[in-house]
Amino acid sequence: MGKKQLTEQEIRTQYITPSIKDAGWTVTQIREEYAITKGRIIARGVAYKRDKAKYADYVLFYKPHIPLAVVEAKDNNHAIGEGMQQAMDYAQRMMIPFVFTSNGDGFVFRNRIDSSEKGISLTDFPAPELLWHMYKQNARIDNQQEMVITQPFYSEPEDKAPRSSQLNAINLTVDAVMRGQNRVLLVMATGTGKTYTAFQIIWRLWKAGVKHRILFLVDRNALIDQTYVNDFAPFKDKMTIIRNRKIDKSYEIY
Repeated sequence: MGKKQLTEQEIRTQYITPSIKDAGWTVTQIREEYAITKGRIIARGVAYKRDKAKYADYVLFYKPHIPLAVVEAKDNNHAIGEGMQQAMDYAQRMMIPFVFTSNGDGFVFRNRIDSSEKGISLTDFPAPELLWHMYKQNARIDNQQEMVITQPFYSEPEDKAPRSSQLNAINLTVDAVMRGQNRVLLVMATGTGKTYTAFQIIWRLWKAGVKHRILFLVDRNALIDQTYVNDFAPFKDKMTIIRNRKIDKSYEIY
């Protein structure tokens, strides 16, 4: 069967995935059919329906919390760069710097940081370390910033991965702090995981040794108790609740 007769999935399986793996990307770094959005909710009177969800063919992660590239695939009846607009939309939503498109003949590679674009062969797909080095140079990340940015999330085997909106919020906040920004405002709707997002920001800064004493402030005692036994539980004996305005300075998370 000729390449023109292959479906998009067959192009991915036979040409695109092997090319990515041959470049040194591991199975854990390659996320196929990655959910970008669940789909917009459309209200109609008292009823509603959810619009079609958006999935990227591939999202490539340098670290579990650092997405570096989107790869959009088409069958071989399309041009190599046919899916670029779609891939750019996904990359913009997830704030991913690099975009690739392919029809099985090669790749079109676009760098969103400097807006450069070029074609590359199937055998020249860049390795994870190469893309990370390009990103560091373009974003002007020094060694100290890299140490914190690459500090992983807290996770346990049963934990679910952060949603893309949470991932953006956590990464952008940590990046801002490392660039010397002392005030950051995150606006998040009810039910979008504000406490979980705050915990992951604190965890990464604390584990990297950048911030040693951290205050988490809420407006109701019930939220303090809930946070202490749930999202913030991994801090264990490093954490205390401030009561009656008395502070024990032997702790690190307050």
